[in-house]
Amino acid sequence: MAPTRLSIAALVGGLLATFAWAAPAQAATYSAPLRTAVSSLTVATEVRTGYNRDLFPHWIDADGDGCNTRYEVLIAEATTRPTVGSGCSLTGGRWYSYYNNTYYTLPSDLDIDHMVALAEAWDSGARSWTTAKRQAYANDLTESRALVAVKDSVNQSKSDRDPAEWMPTNSGATCRYVQEWVAVKKRWALTVDSAEKAALTGYAASCTNVTITVTLY
Repeated sequence: MAPTRLSIAALVGGLLATFAWAAPAQAATYSAPLRTAVSSLTVATEVRTGYNRDLFPHWIDADGDGCNTRYEVLIAEATTRPTVGSGCSLTGGRWYSYYNNTYYTLPSDLDIDHMVALAEAWDSGARSWTTAKRQAYANDLTESRALVAVKDSVNQSKSDRDPAEWMPTNSGATCRYVQEWVAVKKRWALTVDSAEKAALTGYAASCTNVTITVTLY
């Protein structure tokens, strides 16, 4: 017996329903003007108890290409693309450290800064995460604002301080830094302390109220 239109329609409908069920969920995004994003940050007391940097496994080689997270960032952020040699050695590259408005040509001059430092993340909510989530945070190559190549001494000066305690010496970088800090805090649902929120609010008031869009983890 030939299939009827009704039976064909039922079959097609069933297949579509199966595919719809099997499709992966789209990652949620957050989008708002900078000042709105700052005002939406949740204020909470920071807790440093139990912090250890080793609780955030970092500089992993996630894709197995021989270049760990540090080198992936250096390659991605180079203003002059380096030659990648054995063991992911980099030569011939050039990098812009926007914190201090200076260019560098030696990878050894650069650190990869976690925009929101590991200790600051711990204080702001990461202490309750699984090790797997902390590893994802520490090696976040999906969000371009999470990791940034900067002069090593500048990164060491920043340490684990938030914008209430430290800002780039390059005054022209203030708004970019605030935008990137807020984006990372929103992506990972991290809280802020009261002084941090006050500082961000003050800086954002002097910046163009650009829209912050970020994929939530």
